Amino acid sequence: MSTDDKLSELRARIDALDEQIQALINERAACAQAVAGVKLEADEDTHFYRPEREVAILRRVSERNTGPLPDEEMARLFREIMSACLALEKPLTIAYLGPEGTFTQSAALKQFGHSVETVALDGIDDVFREVEAGAADYGVVPVENSTEGVVRHTLDLFQNSPLHVCGEVQLRIHHHLLVRDDDLPVTQVLAHQQALAQCRAWLEANLPDAVHVAVASNAEAARLASETEGAAAIASETAAELYGLVIRDRNIEDEPDNTTRFLVIGRQAALPSGNDLTSLLISVRNKPGILYQMLQHIARHGVSMTRIESRPSRQGIWEYLFYIDVEGHQEDPTVAAALADLENEALVVKVLGSYPRAVI
Repeated sequence: MSTDDKLSELRARIDALDEQIQALINERAACAQAVAGVKLEADEDTHFYRPEREVAILRRVSERNTGPLPDEEMARLFREIMSACLALEKPLTIAYLGPEGTFTQSAALKQFGHSVETVALDGIDDVFREVEAGAADYGVVPVENSTEGVVRHTLDLFQNSPLHVCGEVQLRIHHHLLVRDDDLPVTQVLAHQQALAQCRAWLEANLPDAVHVAVASNAEAARLASETEGAAAIASETAAELYGLVIRDRNIEDEPDNTTRFLVIGRQAALPSGNDLTSLLISVRNKPGILYQMLQHIARHGVSMTRIESRPSRQGIWEYLFYIDVEGHQEDPTVAAALADLENEALVVKVLGSYPRAVI
């Protein structure tokens, strides 16, 4: 068989598979519409987006994947199919920390797919307010970076917010140095303060004389760099495309595994998925050994703690709140027992949310 014949045979097979895939996707979409109809007929508080259900689907996609496409790429394709099908049930509006082109927008699209409406807001507090008011269905906010630690403002906003954490997204962060004109020397570097910190060693080695200017977001840095001679921005490839900038240097982050964790916030709680985290806010009396006693309640029930942070309570001098992440869902027997013990001894125990662990 000639090369042309082999190619023709393979292309015919691809065309036939495309027809099957298209028919199956439309069949899936019709099922999604039927699900919406059943929910509406039930005359109950209808939630079309179920984070625990979507995560369970994506986990199964990864588990049964045999290649040659990698698990992450296969999961991304299914995410977009689910996003398009969900839009037939109810189009979602997702608020995120803007402007357009931020890593938070990338995290929102990774979590919800591209068949949602994303709304860029100026601050993390604006994202909380937009979701609380019902103007957005969900919000996506950064909470911690593997290099620079927690985003304190996000934690503080949970103190008085009625919203639930209903999901998490982990995003590998690649920082690029963007310029308007590659021939001009860089006299200042603009970026969010976290990005400047994550690229500190590279900047010192390669641009020791450039002034560092912290701005509200990396996307805002890219916008300003597009208007300022001699300015460079640390931002994403998406920001470069949006603002017409040249990528002078790629992947300038100091840590190759630099990852940022984002939280999905909403007005509904997530049901158990089988692989969950629970985020807590705890206020305790100011006395010796009290934190140790609190953590003993968690350990005694065999619950694993994955993170703890302290923040000023703003109720009194030297009084603190503790933000704790534990493995499991608040409905799991072991977690529920630990929570009951904590509530008997702590001043305040607030469950910020139980939610599925991030998938790839």
